[in-house]
Amino acid sequence: MRPFQLVEEQIVSQRTRDCFESLDKAAPIEYRELASLLARRWIGTELTTIGIGGGQGCGKSTLCGLVEEACAFFGEKVAVLSLDDFYLTRKQRLSLSNEVHGLLATRGPPGTHDIHQLICAVRSLQNGNSIRVPIFDKGLDDRTGSRLIEPGVIRVIVEGWCIGARPEPLARLSKPINTLESDLDPNGDWRTWVNDQLDGPYGELRSVLKELVFIQVPSIECVRKWRLQQESERPSHLRMDEARVRSFVEHYERLTFWMLEDLGKRADIVVELDVSHDVAKLRGL
Repeated sequence: MRPFQLVEEQIVSQRTRDCFESLDKAAPIEYRELASLLARRWIGTELTTIGIGGGQGCGKSTLCGLVEEACAFFGEKVAVLSLDDFYLTRKQRLSLSNEVHGLLATRGPPGTHDIHQLICAVRSLQNGNSIRVPIFDKGLDDRTGSRLIEPGVIRVIVEGWCIGARPEPLARLSKPINTLESDLDPNGDWRTWVNDQLDGPYGELRSVLKELVFIQVPSIECVRKWRLQQESERPSHLRMDEARVRSFVEHYERLTFWMLEDLGKRADIVVELDVSHDVAKLRGL
């Protein structure tokens, strides 16, 4: 079903429908409707910092771009900060892999982002300042420069796959759940360190968020499938093949399972996707 059909009719005002019609028609219709509903919910409120989390390939970036458009339709300037842009540089991650654990050379898991820089960016925008945000090139696996966000932002949206995630209960860390953990982290040092990050800097980021939207993927198999589809859209010399995607996603697998269990119950708004990448259910709107 479409988002407009999944909420009470009175929420979908004519103004919301007009907003929907103004959005990029090349984007999926479900996400245009969802962006219109979210923008209408937030306009004029004190929900000035929003988190949007969810598994790889679920469409967070697409949704955030549409929300930015939708808020502009209602007259508010929004800035979207992507967790991906705040990855540590390759040099920093290699240093971390030497000092802590070899698996930390691979970007993605908690601990491989500069969360302090991200929080400072959020606060600076909230104080009416302009900021420069790093640009991370996933093909090159490194930062390549920066972009400027001008002052005057009313609302900041922080999007990223593990946004809102809490630490997993320690008892659950004892046994490996996939080949990567069995072969490369048999004693659990890496997964324990990653989990500790969720209680530290990522916990501070959680405290900054006024509302959390969780896009709930149906399974880790869909994450692999959708990530592979994303790779097919990249230049051929920068693509990961199916085997590399499977190995890469194993770095995210444990926390993805935990988020499905925890955030599916705890997030303010939950958008459930089905295996066809359509919106199946909406909770909290």
